Amino acid sequence: MRLSIHVLLRSTCLLALATVAAVAAKAAEPIDVSVWRTTADLSKRLTAEAPLRMAESEPQGAVIEVDASLRFQKLLGLGSSLEATTCSNLWRMTPRERGRVLDALVDPDRGIGMNLMRICIGSSDFTGDPWYSYDDLPAGETDPGMQRFSIAKDRRYILPVVKEARKKNAKLLFFASPWSPPAWMKSGGVLTGGSLLPQHYAAYALYLARFIEAYRDEGIPLYAITVQNEPGVDRAKAKDPKWRYPSCRWTREQERDFIRDHLGPLLRYRGLATRIWCYDHNYNVEATDEDPGIGHPRLILSDPRAATFVDGVGFHEYQGQPEGMTQFHREFPSTPIHFTEGSVFGVGGAAELVARLRNWASSYNAWVSMLDEQGRPNNGPFPATSAIVRLHSENLRAEYLLEYYAYGHFMKFLQRGAVRVSSEGPVRGLSHVAFRNPDGNVVFVAVNPGKDAVRFSVRTNRRTTPVAMPPESLVTLRWRESKP
Repeated sequence: MRLSIHVLLRSTCLLALATVAAVAAKAAEPIDVSVWRTTADLSKRLTAEAPLRMAESEPQGAVIEVDASLRFQKLLGLGSSLEATTCSNLWRMTPRERGRVLDALVDPDRGIGMNLMRICIGSSDFTGDPWYSYDDLPAGETDPGMQRFSIAKDRRYILPVVKEARKKNAKLLFFASPWSPPAWMKSGGVLTGGSLLPQHYAAYALYLARFIEAYRDEGIPLYAITVQNEPGVDRAKAKDPKWRYPSCRWTREQERDFIRDHLGPLLRYRGLATRIWCYDHNYNVEATDEDPGIGHPRLILSDPRAATFVDGVGFHEYQGQPEGMTQFHREFPSTPIHFTEGSVFGVGGAAELVARLRNWASSYNAWVSMLDEQGRPNNGPFPATSAIVRLHSENLRAEYLLEYYAYGHFMKFLQRGAVRVSSEGPVRGLSHVAFRNPDGNVVFVAVNPGKDAVRFSVRTNRRTTPVAMPPESLVTLRWRESKP
């Protein structure tokens, strides 16, 4: 009997040891990590490299720990804008060349897969045409019923380009922003400044609804609109005429009342599912004269009735720091934050994009996708020398700039619905962010804007892989999440 018990105990121990060994062996199974790299000199342009192996091993140098169990915001999309300047440059090209550029921008396989684009409701400051709205009238006339509303001016080249982009990527979403209501609705009676008169709130709500319906009828559904691009700006106050471009000043109380009492109810009444994103201006915490800051959307969302119509808040980056979005998120954690305007340039700019994503941005949109070699067309006051793609006028061919490849490190690999996960670890000069895609892959993007090479290790679930980055470079890693 004692012998039998001894044999049983010995067998049990051996079985336990075998189980532990099997678990250990499973935990030690390496993971293949796909790698893409870009350098500032463009010797590497989103270049696929030999895979890395992530396995249980001692890390080399500083460690960045990726923990996919710690989750933050969900991603709606990443993209740029199809404003008048970009669309007119694309329209100058031959159909074949234009198709190639749109493939490069929005096709997820042949290009970098932008899936969220901003378009304009009437004129923005970047255009080669005279300023216009969709209901321009002679002085002294009004049209509250929108009898003379027309998007005909968009048919020249904006609508054709937007339609072609949507054909290239059926999952492409659009949101739209106005720079000004029609002049007859405003104090001063001009597109280039003033404010919306309260007696025309209902007419402006109808104007925006008619725009949504007109684009829908053209086969372009709008995911969201904002009430006003940069509501703190009134360019009619500028003494120098060159600084006057379409704009409209809104106080936070005015935007709250307009959304709550006019636009929100009207969109619901007309059965329009297009969402409303409020604010659409800078993420500074403290208000200045033209930059009302996060206090503007705070007041709108603090009104329970207005908040029922608001699906998100739009931020720009021309004043303040990205941490302003985090502060706003702490106050309104259930409201999505969208970064609606602000381009980044060079490898250092890619680090700025990382900062925006790490501060709760659920989307990102650059401003102006394509300029020619002279930075045109551009009737506005802000000089621009480059965008994402450059059009060469002598042969109407496109040049893809560093920014194109830098954006690709994010846009090509991050899917709609991806959730930002934790990536923590001090590596001097390095910026990084990680997401888990709906397909189960983890995407890790690191940016080294400095002049020195950087070495570090990425670790997840006790598996580690070393990463070396040359100066002024980006790297994207992608692996299938696999727990030990």
